[in-house]
Amino acid sequence: MMNLGSLSLSTSKSSKPMVSLSFSIPYFTHWGESLLVCGSAPGLGSGNVKKGLLLKPSQQDDQLIWSGSVSVPPGFSCDYCYYVVDDSKNVLRSEFGMKRKLVVPETLTGGESVQLRDLWQTGDQALPFRSAFKDVIFHHNFEVKVEKPLGVFENKSDQDDSVVVQFKICCPDIKEGTLVYVLGTPAKLGKWKVENGLRLNYVDDSIWEADCLIPKADFPIKYRYCKVQKEGNIGFESGGNRELSLHSIGSKQEYIVMSDGLFRAMPWRGAGVAVPMFSVRSEDDVGVGEFLDLKLLVDWAVDSGLHLVQLLPVNDTSVHKMWWDSYPYSSLSVFALHPLYLRVQALSEFLPEGIKEEIQKAKKQLDKMDVDYEATMETKLSIAKKIFDLEKDQTLNSSSFQKFFSENEGWLKPYAAFCFLRDFFETSDHSQWGTFSDYSEDKLEKLISKESLHYNTICFHYYIQYHLHVQLSEAAEYARKRGVVLKGDLPIGVDRNSVDTWVYRNLFRMNTSTGAPPDYFDKNGQNWGFPTYNWEEMSKDNYAWWRARLTQMGKYFTAYRIDHILGFFRIWELPAHAMTGLVGKFRPSIPLSQEELEKEGIWDFDRLTNPYVQKKFLEEKFGDFWPFIASNFLNETQKDLYEFKEDCNTEKKIAAKLKSLAEKSLLLENEDKVRRDVFDILRNVVLIKDPEDARKFYPRFNLEDTSSFQDLDDHSKNVLKRLYYDYYFQRQEDLWRKNALKTLPALLNSSNMLACGEDLGLIPSCVHPVMQELGLVGLRIQRMPSESDVKFGIPSNYGYMTVCAPSCHDCSTLRAWWEEDEERRQHYFKEVIGVDEIPPSQCVPEITHFVLRQHVEAPSMWAIFPLQDMMALKEDYTNRPATEETINDPTNPKHYWRYRVHVTLDSLMKDTDLKSTIKNLVSSSGRSVPANAAGEENSKNQGEVIGNGSTKPNP
Repeated sequence: MMNLGSLSLSTSKSSKPMVSLSFSIPYFTHWGESLLVCGSAPGLGSGNVKKGLLLKPSQQDDQLIWSGSVSVPPGFSCDYCYYVVDDSKNVLRSEFGMKRKLVVPETLTGGESVQLRDLWQTGDQALPFRSAFKDVIFHHNFEVKVEKPLGVFENKSDQDDSVVVQFKICCPDIKEGTLVYVLGTPAKLGKWKVENGLRLNYVDDSIWEADCLIPKADFPIKYRYCKVQKEGNIGFESGGNRELSLHSIGSKQEYIVMSDGLFRAMPWRGAGVAVPMFSVRSEDDVGVGEFLDLKLLVDWAVDSGLHLVQLLPVNDTSVHKMWWDSYPYSSLSVFALHPLYLRVQALSEFLPEGIKEEIQKAKKQLDKMDVDYEATMETKLSIAKKIFDLEKDQTLNSSSFQKFFSENEGWLKPYAAFCFLRDFFETSDHSQWGTFSDYSEDKLEKLISKESLHYNTICFHYYIQYHLHVQLSEAAEYARKRGVVLKGDLPIGVDRNSVDTWVYRNLFRMNTSTGAPPDYFDKNGQNWGFPTYNWEEMSKDNYAWWRARLTQMGKYFTAYRIDHILGFFRIWELPAHAMTGLVGKFRPSIPLSQEELEKEGIWDFDRLTNPYVQKKFLEEKFGDFWPFIASNFLNETQKDLYEFKEDCNTEKKIAAKLKSLAEKSLLLENEDKVRRDVFDILRNVVLIKDPEDARKFYPRFNLEDTSSFQDLDDHSKNVLKRLYYDYYFQRQEDLWRKNALKTLPALLNSSNMLACGEDLGLIPSCVHPVMQELGLVGLRIQRMPSESDVKFGIPSNYGYMTVCAPSCHDCSTLRAWWEEDEERRQHYFKEVIGVDEIPPSQCVPEITHFVLRQHVEAPSMWAIFPLQDMMALKEDYTNRPATEETINDPTNPKHYWRYRVHVTLDSLMKDTDLKSTIKNLVSSSGRSVPANAAGEENSKNQGEVIGNGSTKPNP
């Protein structure tokens, strides 16, 4: 076996003396795991992990240290990274952040020892280099000059009794004129005095380093980094002192490179506002919020001390060409932007007077309390078409359009063709498109050909997408310059009649539907109607479709919310014929096998998997109406026992039959109620049979609530209860963890945006550890605590890697929540606010202030509030009924997403009282606030501990 410890990386045939290069990193592994270092040079794998250097573990004090060494020539350089691997060197996980850069100085003569002392780079340590921080919050307009190249030692280890130590620290947040020092116990580190400490030099990529010669007799040493601002203020890093010991004392000339990771500072915390794009109202918009309104919203956010603006998805959803398309999570295309958000008056500088008058008339007609989706879409597209007819040649021949087209034609051409075919066939159901049902590049090129009769229509879709790109890009760049993070939303699914399912049909399981099991939002579960993903097919090109989505989002946003992040661990999969979300199963998951059940004495699978319909149940649920139900939907198989007829044995078939009966005036009861009751009978099962393997089964969610379960013998009940718990809460954890660690890194590595995951609902125990490992920020909503033993979440107990909020778009606003349930309101008033009195029935500003203050004072990285909750701080904005401010009702699959803020942004900009109240709330809690309009630098809580010149750590 090759001895990697003595492997030479030199390709030269000369006997030039080599340098001993050793790697050392503390890391606790699980059984069967090892650490490996892989670099871009031969001997470190040349980028192939299987050929990397396998490290060996040793216990040192309370740490497990992994180390290994190779021989390299002076001047050797490469990039490298650490990996956790199994016994076959398969990667189990890898470091996050940028690859490390290694340079062995050419000045070394050979025979020296260079030790690399590294720390594992976790996901959260990579966050300062995400664009939300690097390009927005920590971005500065001054240039930090590179003072020395990487890998140069300024001292030489030519004394046997001394060691050259190079200190290296990452400081992503630096103010102009700031110097970085390392102080410590040795004289060369100033004996804790800044004036005698070691000043570090900037070497690029936020890295500062310097080296000094330290006598071996001084070891072990203690040290700490600090920043010295040009005003003289000293900011020491937080936490305890760092320590450095010599692992061994040899005769070689020794160089130690201490890569100490991030400067340890007080955790940065900020606040933001969340509002759907369609909900924004301004004096310039036409019927709905528009991308260019974001500039005014950003100004309001800065004045209010907010660092972030969060939106719902802004992709085109024009599947049905009616108000159903107001649902922002059902994408027609995951790449195209929604024409709804176009500012038509910005399409040209030279609008004819007639079009200007038409725009003004539309603004007045569409300035309603809520969004009129259909009228607004029709009006905007009509006006845009008139402008397009006037200026199409000038626009389509411009260099900026040509650049946009060349960068986006991969999705833009199929999108334009799809829109044409949707309108031509009057349906987005591409299975109804005849020869065009099956997508191909040849068919596409013929459809979009310049010679085609409909080429003008194709170009109109190009034109609209180009201007949407220009307008959103303008708003996004404005937000960056003002220090405001623009946060987008990544929907978990796509509409089954979408461009993506047409072009990439192999990536979707079209015979299934996506949803969520029963939870806080809906006791019957949710059925979103999206096809589930074929992850096995997606993995073949390393999730290229997902990576392209994130790359596209990254053009406009610096942070994003991953909708239903649980779907990347496992998704709740329903048959395509289901309308509700109750009778589903997780994919992937380990089912109950027939053999497993038979060993437990469970045999009657027909009884357990078919709807258990007895006459007594029908009488209880339908009363005197039961014979009508039985005769239309059921066949009697034996006395008082029924089964569903073939033409109504699914939810969609039942709904269709009920609709037919209602149209014939044969249904004397309420159609919705009858449908719910018949669905209940259909879902009265204990096990769900796998449609692809009849010997595999899944326990029906909440099976104990069914009368089918209640009629079983005690032995069967006990067995099924145990297996139910095992299926939902035990046997899947390792599978789901591994699944997420395969899929999520592909997303995270495909863009530089800050990623936040919506982790609400039924949370497997593997979710939060994986999110922590990957550096994903979670979500905490106070009324939906993740702890099962509390009624309300406690913001002061939230972890740092979270976004906290009192409400979100999927539930009622703070005001509506307070006012809708008297008993709950009393509990909150007593248990959370701590007042044993009758609470006010209305959510008065004092209540709102208390709740918001709880959240801004939480340890969470972000406190993000719906705009409605912030406006409730002022009584003037609480005249509208609170229930009208709700954005979505998750229990209604056909909810109309149309809420508009009843006050314009222009008016909110003039309300200095509200802006001042919000800013004071944020800044008094220690959260960072943006620089003001005059460019004043914010010096409070930018992620470091500020002291005075005499402050020093305890040695």
